[in-house]
Parts: sequence; structure tokens; C-alpha cells
Amino acid sequence: MVVVPAVNDKPKGELNLWTASLGDLDWTYIEKPTQREMDVLSKKYTFLHPLNLEDCLSRIQRPKVDQYDEHLFMVLHFPVFDKQARISLPSELDIFIGKNFIVTVHCQGELKSLAKLFKECQLDNNLCKKYMEKGSGYLFYQIIDRLVDSIFPMLDKINDNIESLQDTAINKPVPQTAQGIFLLRRDIISMRRIIRPQIEVIDNLERDLENQKYPFLEGNLDVYFGDIGDHLHKIRGTLEDHREIVDSLADTSNWLTSHRIQEIMRVLTIFTSILMVIEVVASMEGSNVLPQEWHNNSRLFFILVGVQVAAVLGLLVYFRHRRWI
Repeated sequence: MVVVPAVNDKPKGELNLWTASLGDLDWTYIEKPTQREMDVLSKKYTFLHPLNLEDCLSRIQRPKVDQYDEHLFMVLHFPVFDKQARISLPSELDIFIGKNFIVTVHCQGELKSLAKLFKECQLDNNLCKKYMEKGSGYLFYQIIDRLVDSIFPMLDKINDNIESLQDTAINKPVPQTAQGIFLLRRDIISMRRIIRPQIEVIDNLERDLENQKYPFLEGNLDVYFGDIGDHLHKIRGTLEDHREIVDSLADTSNWLTSHRIQEIMRVLTIFTSILMVIEVVASMEGSNVLPQEWHNNSRLFFILVGVQVAAVLGLLVYFRHRRWI
């Protein structure tokens, strides 16, 4: 096995390119590529199409599979959670795969599972043999399988956040709950947009492998990629379930908000009605409604107070009878 330096251990100014080899199989690992790395690839693998090399420097490529006589070129996206924006963003992975080589290139986002797999191939001879001795097709499967499996912990985190929101939706302040629902829904929608195109690519790849469309890839790889396809379908189904739950939680939150507003308006209406009666009775003393001799009566104050108390009690009895309080 031949290796050159581990990821992130290169001297400053060197290429962002590393290689792990076993027998005649080479895995070239590139992260944050520049034109220099693409020039090295074009010299080492002269049959790589210049447009594909150009695509590796772009961050706007759609998932796809391009077939050539000696190799495949694939573009896949995998979600990476951005803690600052609190949303899953797509991280593009470009792959060249032939009979005796694999080249993986990713520009943005940290694909930790991919970096970990490459380090295992570099630093552990037994693991290197496990992943690479069966050929480039099996190593290709291991790479995609690792990346797909890394999505499941993200789904578990979303599920935990949903359960937390369900427990606190009633007790927490409305703005805080609404913000949590909005961020969670946005993250789910973003992940669905990332996963959906990958399913079509993997399903087409499985079908082509079953029909032995790629002679330079050896082994029954259609079975392996069928398993990856099943995982992706499961991920999409789980995201659909999560979205339905979050939508239901949003409807519940809206209903609770409306209910709180109604409760507040009901209480304010009751207080307004009571205060209005008290104000009306109290204003009678300073108006010309009562005869002049009543204003000189020392017992007028107590009479008006009694009327106010009676009116308030009457209103309370009425509200209670109507079950408003």
C-alpha cells in the first residue's frame, strides 16, 4: 500500500490532493480544488474530459452520471448542517471512477464520513484491504454508502427537535415556538431538495449496473447500489413524515395562538363591560340627569356605590350563567 500525506497534514502551499493505493487501484482524494489540482489530474488521467474537470471547480452542478469508454463521471450532493444558518446545505461530491482508479473531489462543506474513510484506507492496512482489494466498484459503493449512512444521524436530530417542540409548544412563549417550527420546517425542506435528485441518479445507476452497462466495473454491484437506493427512499419517506408532523405542529401552534388571543379578548371584554357600568353610574352624580335636590343628599354617594356593586354582581352572575367566566 502506498500513501501520501493524510488529510489536512500537507505542508503549506502544497496541493490539496492525496492518494491511497493498493495494488493497481488508486484512490485520489481532493478537497477544495483549484486549477492546479485539475491540471495534475488531466496529466495523470489524460482521458478525463476537460468539461468534467471544469465541473469540479463549479459549485452549481446538478446530480448526474456521464458515461465514457473507460470511466464514469458522477456528481452527487449530500447534506451538511450549517450551525450558523441552522439549515442543511448541499455539499457537492464529484467522482471519477474507472477500472483501476477513483477520484473524489469536493469543494465546499465538510464531508466527515468521506474524510474518515480515506484516512482509514491510509492508516490501517487491514481496512485498506477490506475496502480496496475488491476493486474500484466496491470501493465506490463503500464511499457512497458511508455518505448516505451519515444522513441518518441528521434525521435523528430532526426527530429529537420535533419531540422537543411537541413538548414545549403549549408552555413556551409563542414567538419562541413559532421560530423553532419555522427553522425546523426550513431544514426539512432543504434536505428533501437535496435528497430527491440523488434517488433518481442511484436508481438509474443500479439499473445500468444490473444490465452490465459499465464493463470496467466488476462484481455484482447492482445489489449493493440497490441497498443504497433503499436507504435513500427510506430517508425521503422519513423526511415526508417529519414534514407532515411539523406542518401539523404549525397548525396546532396557530390554533393555540388564536385561542390565547380569544381568551385575552374575552377577559378584556368582561373587564370593559364591568368598568363601563361603574363609569356610567359614577358619571350620573356629576350630570344633570338626577334632580337638584339629590345632589344635596349626603346619602347619594352610598346609594351610587350600592348601585355599582349591584350592577357588577348582576353582570358577574349573567356572565357566569352564560359560561363566559
